[in-house]
Amino acid sequence: MTEPAQPKRRSHLMDPNAPRPVRDHAAEDKSLSRVQRWVMSALAVTTIFHPVMGLIIAALFLDDPRPGARVGLCLIAGAFGVIAVAVAFVIHGKKPLTPWLLVGLIPTAIGIGLIYR
Repeated sequence: MTEPAQPKRRSHLMDPNAPRPVRDHAAEDKSLSRVQRWVMSALAVTTIFHPVMGLIIAALFLDDPRPGARVGLCLIAGAFGVIAVAVAFVIHGKKPLTPWLLVGLIPTAIGIGLIYR
């Protein structure tokens, strides 16, 4: 004789032979805070880089500027760019003094290049 077939267990019911895995709340909080740091640093950098681009555009379209005014605006934009990169490092809990601060000077170099083309 054949054994009677066991009915298929419905997936929404609890199976005592296969308990649900225990949630690791510490790991979930850690990954969430990591995402929050990345989002916050991206927001901070893009928010700070808006005036950087505005200063460079203002330097390009100055009417009858004084000597050095355009370069001065580009240098101020570079200072804000360096601050933006430093803020991102501080948000991630790292030391803000790093060679990566030179990335903040890229808009200044582009602006000065556009002025003297």
